[in-house]
Amino acid sequence: QVQLVESGGGLVQAGGSLRLSCAASGRTFSGYTMGWFRQAPGKEREFVAAITWSGGSTYYADSVKGRFTISRENAKNTVYLQMISLKPEDTAVYYCAARVFPVISSSNHEYRYWGQGTQVTVSS
Repeated sequence: QVQLVESGGGLVQAGGSLRLSCAASGRTFSGYTMGWFRQAPGKEREFVAAITWSGGSTYYADSVKGRFTISRENAKNTVYLQMISLKPEDTAVYYCAARVFPVISSSNHEYRYWGQGTQVTVSS
């Protein structure tokens, strides 16, 4: 079992920045692909970014490409999502997720473990 806890959300003005963190505990973090997803009110959960265990491969949704950066520190069992140039449409609850297989996926069905989420609100 893997427990994921997100932090770093908050209220920011459009154009601002935030860095989300996801701390993993429980079973070994080794080999897991990690992803960030988000869900806005009334909308389905959508993929944001993912990173392989080694950090050698990353993948982003088109809507955040060039503005968001996913990274990880395996020694700290932590994954980050650096967000810049935030827009009101980025407002959502952001979830961290872990996938057992070492291959990136943008499908939320491929991720076994999920955090509780952290709210990001971008004001215009």
